Amino acid sequence: MRIIFSRKGFDSSAGGGPSPIVDGAPVTLPIPAGAASQTTYGDLGLAEYAAKASRGKLGASDLCHHDPMFLDNGTCVFGQCGAAQTHLERQGVGLGDVFLFFGLFAEEDTGKPHHRIFAYLRVEEIVPLAGGAPTSDLVQLGHPHALAMHHSNDVVWRGEGRVARRASETLRLTVPEGPPSLWERPNWLSRGGLSYHDKPERWLRGGRLKSVARGQEFVADIGRRKAPREWLDQMIAEINGD
Repeated sequence: MRIIFSRKGFDSSAGGGPSPIVDGAPVTLPIPAGAASQTTYGDLGLAEYAAKASRGKLGASDLCHHDPMFLDNGTCVFGQCGAAQTHLERQGVGLGDVFLFFGLFAEEDTGKPHHRIFAYLRVEEIVPLAGGAPTSDLVQLGHPHALAMHHSNDVVWRGEGRVARRASETLRLTVPEGPPSLWERPNWLSRGGLSYHDKPERWLRGGRLKSVARGQEFVADIGRRKAPREWLDQMIAEINGD
């Protein structure tokens, strides 16, 4: 089994600033659309937050890359392609594996930017899009990867998935004093256990990890180990508000 730490949403380079935490809940802002999209920030009710985070560069009429999508039936639809998709394939990510989506967030007005987990996807279906979207519901949803090919290896990952109802400390990755890229890693995650983080100097004393500045998909192959599975169950329960 594999756990994928999947970076999504606004940050200093994509969008211009962190997504907000509003009334105690994370509100992730999709990045501006770089390819096909039918969805604006206004459509998602995010115009005010996008304008504030981007310092006025984005507003209600601007198209966004609405991905991953979280549906009312408790499922998630997530598209990936290019080098990031190739990395997932090389790492052996497949059915039954779990994406933990994280991003840069801050409390409105006063909070310091930090990384936190805000949602998950348990993979139940993998849909290659090289021959076009094989299921009409992806097009009806307006999913950007179904509207037009982003890359020759375009894929949609589907399955159970939800967004966190609250921005709890349990889901925070960044250490209390920051900076955002300095994480308090789970006890089960040790040197050599996360893709893109092979350099020894990233694994610090005190259970800390200096995460890479770039990259989208960081994969941990946990095999059949009990400790990471228990930790994952805790993260999913926290996201679901159990």
